[in-house]
Amino acid sequence: MNWPAFKEKIDLYEKLMRLDKPIGILLLLWPTLWALWLSALGRPNWIVVWIFCLGTVLMRSAGCVINDYADRDFDKHVERTKERPLTAGRVTTKEALALFAVLCLCSFALVLALGNTLVIWLSVPAVFLAASYPFTKRFFAIPQAYLGIAFGFGIPMAYAAHLDSVPGEAWWLLLANVFWAVAYDTEYAMVDRDDDLKIGIKTSAITFGRFDVVAVMACYAVTLAIIGWIGWTLNMGIAFFAGLAVAAGIMGVHYTWIRGRERMACFKAFLHNNWVGAAIFVGIVVDFLISNRGV
Repeated sequence: MNWPAFKEKIDLYEKLMRLDKPIGILLLLWPTLWALWLSALGRPNWIVVWIFCLGTVLMRSAGCVINDYADRDFDKHVERTKERPLTAGRVTTKEALALFAVLCLCSFALVLALGNTLVIWLSVPAVFLAASYPFTKRFFAIPQAYLGIAFGFGIPMAYAAHLDSVPGEAWWLLLANVFWAVAYDTEYAMVDRDDDLKIGIKTSAITFGRFDVVAVMACYAVTLAIIGWIGWTLNMGIAFFAGLAVAAGIMGVHYTWIRGRERMACFKAFLHNNWVGAAIFVGIVVDFLISNRGV
């Protein structure tokens, strides 16, 4: 293979892994970072942090590859996805499955580097969730809830890496992430609702119907309520709750964007959830820094 052909193939793999669209990495990373800081009381092991950050990139990439493999026959009927490499025939199914396997093996190597038995065991359901999510759109009324578990499974793994156990607060934080994922991915699904109805895929935007905006805002509220309760049980301070207040304000802005149900406005709200995750994370970090409780 000559250099131009090799470079083109690498570019196609990059698009297949969505490395050119980092929003998915960020939405997967923020909850993991919340968990890393909370489980370590603001003083995380930096090697663990770097391993989880790299693992997040690898597993999100693997999830995108298997998603496109599962949806290859559906994507050709959706305007936004019909030019994806696998659907367009520029990458073969064998190449996609091989790439998925390589990404999963690299992620597992990172897990092994942690040397933590519990994290190794937790990595098994993590891979299963990532691989099976795309297929849930065939039969789950709200597959976004399943996505929330898959996207949030770094939470119990982060607690396990620091504590060698998974306390109740980790599972509550995972539940908060499920509600957050339903909120932001419903916004995303609102963009493709007409196409999804035609091809028979199930999404929360279709299931919620005319109550979609109400459902998004309710899920946002539950997300903040659960995280706020966790913070209260951990005696977090004003910076933590200020972060939640900023996140709530951002969510309020999202309401003004999605209430008209215009495709691009809904997509803008979806992308903007990066700042929700960031606001919560900054609140956590600053609260530990000013309180010195992790020292």
